[in-house]
Amino acid sequence: MDKVVIVGSGASGVHFALSLLRKGYNVTMLDVGRNGTEAVNKRDSFVELKTNLSDPAAFFLGRDFSGVFFPDLTAEYYGIPPSKSYIFADVGGEAVKTSGFSPLRSFAQGGLAQAWTGGVYPFSDEELGDFPFGYKDIEPYYNEVARRIGVSGVNDDLSRFMPVHENLLSPLKLDEHSTLLLAEYAKHKSFFNDKLRCYFGQSRIATLTVGKNGRQACSYLGRCLWGCPTDAFYTPSITLRECMRFSNFRYHKGLHVSHFKFNRRGQITSIVAMPLNGTGTQELALDRLVLAAGTLSSSKIFLQSIYEGTREIVKLPGLMDNRQVLIPFVNIKMIGRPFDPDTYQYHQVAFGIEGEAPTEYLHGLVTTLKTALVHPIIQNIPVDLKTSVSLFRNLHAALGLVNLNFPDTRREDNAITLEAEQHNGKLALFIRYSPTLHEKERIRNAIRKVKQILWKLKCIVPPGMIHIRPMGASVHYSGTIPMSRTPSAYTTSELCQSHDFKNLYLVDGSTFPFLPAKNITFTLMANAVRVAECAF
Repeated sequence: MDKVVIVGSGASGVHFALSLLRKGYNVTMLDVGRNGTEAVNKRDSFVELKTNLSDPAAFFLGRDFSGVFFPDLTAEYYGIPPSKSYIFADVGGEAVKTSGFSPLRSFAQGGLAQAWTGGVYPFSDEELGDFPFGYKDIEPYYNEVARRIGVSGVNDDLSRFMPVHENLLSPLKLDEHSTLLLAEYAKHKSFFNDKLRCYFGQSRIATLTVGKNGRQACSYLGRCLWGCPTDAFYTPSITLRECMRFSNFRYHKGLHVSHFKFNRRGQITSIVAMPLNGTGTQELALDRLVLAAGTLSSSKIFLQSIYEGTREIVKLPGLMDNRQVLIPFVNIKMIGRPFDPDTYQYHQVAFGIEGEAPTEYLHGLVTTLKTALVHPIIQNIPVDLKTSVSLFRNLHAALGLVNLNFPDTRREDNAITLEAEQHNGKLALFIRYSPTLHEKERIRNAIRKVKQILWKLKCIVPPGMIHIRPMGASVHYSGTIPMSRTPSAYTTSELCQSHDFKNLYLVDGSTFPFLPAKNITFTLMANAVRVAECAF
C-alpha cells in the first residue's frame, strides 16, 4: 500500500490516521507534539486538590502567577490554566503578521482540541448547502466518531438545529443552576419559541456517562478546566494513543514541517521538516500527503511549498471564524444558594436563535459558574476585597455566562498569504480579516435578543460587562482551500483532494466552504473519517 504521511495530531489528523491504520495502510505522522504534564491526584475533586496538593497555588495559578487575570473589561475574561499552557506554546522563529485577526495556533499533541470545551454539534443539511455533499453523506461518519469518542446528549428542542445521530450516550447529570434554567424555559416555552424564535436544550458533550475502552465515566470532580484526570472528557490525544498501538503507525514528534516538494507534474515527492532540537532539515519521501495541521498551519505549509517550488507568492482568500460575544448574567432565583463544586464544569445548556435563513442561526452556550476561579461580574465590582469576597459567596451559584456564536462566510478580502519582512526580507505569514459592513448592527440586535431571553429566565445582565471577542478568539478557522464542485486553483474535490497537487489531501477546517455558528470539531473528525474511508 501507499506510504501515507500525515502532518498534525489534532482532531482530524488522529481520526484520519485511525481509519487508515484499520485498513492496513502504513501511516507516518509528523508533529511538533508538545506534551503536558500527567494529571495530579487523579481521584481528588477540585476542593480536595486545594487541601491535598503541597502547593495548590502553583497548580491553580502557576508558579509565576500566569493564571491570574486582573480586572479589564477590554481583555479576555478567562485564560488558559497553567496545566494547559503547553497547548498554545509557539515553536519560535516563524513570524506572523495580522490585520483585524488575533490568531491562536497549537503545536501540542492533540492540537487545539486539547483545550476545547467538548461541544458536539453536527451540521444540518442547510448548513452543508455550500459543501459538495449533504447530511446523509456524512451521517455515517458522525455516527462512527460518536461511537469512538463517546457523546452524551438527548433528543430535545435543539434537534431542530442539529440532526440526531446514532451512538448518543445518556446525558450528563445537570447542575442545579442548569436544571433551573431549563425548567424556566419549559414554563414559558411557547413565548420563547413563538415570540423570540429561541429553543433551549442540553448540550451534546464529548464526555462519557458510562465507561468505555478503559476510560471512566464522568465522576463530577469539577476539574474539567484543568484537564480531566480520568479521560472521561474526550481529547484527541486519547485517539493518538490508540493509533500508537498499531504496528503500521510511526509517530515522529519534535518536527516542525516547513513545506513539501513537488515535480513538474504537480506530484508531491517529499516533505521537509525542521527538528526543534537540532540543526538543518529532514526530508521524508512519500506517496500521499495529508495536511491536518489546522487551517492556519496547513495554509502556511501550502503557501510555503508553492513559493519554494515556483518563487510565486499566492493568496488564499476566504478565511472564516465565528464571531463570539460573551454575556455575563446573574440568575435572581439562585442568589444566596450554596454552589456545588462536584459537578461537570463546562456548558450543559445550549440554545439556538432562528435567523431569517437556516444558515443565519445563532448558537448560544450557557456556562453556569461552578469551580472557575473568578467571574467578570465579581472581578469588576468597584468595592474592597472583604466586600467582594462576601458578594462572591452570595452570588457564586447565581453567576453564569452566555457564549454567543455567529456564522461566517467566505469573502475575498479575508485571506492568508506570505509577506516579506522589511528588516530581513524573510517571509512571514500574513493574516487579514475584515468584518461585514453590517457587523455592528448584527451584534447589537443579537445582544438585545439574548438580554430578552435571559430576562425571561429570571436572569439579569449587568451593564457594561458584555465582551465582544476579537476575530480569531473562537479558533474555528476555516475556508482557505475549500471543497468545490468545480475544479479550480487552490480548492479541493469533494473528498478533499487538492486540485493543484493530486497526491495531497487536506482534512482540517481549511476545506470548509461555510462556517455555521457552531463548534466545528465534531464535523472535522467526521469529515476526516469520511475522506479516509472513501478516498483511500
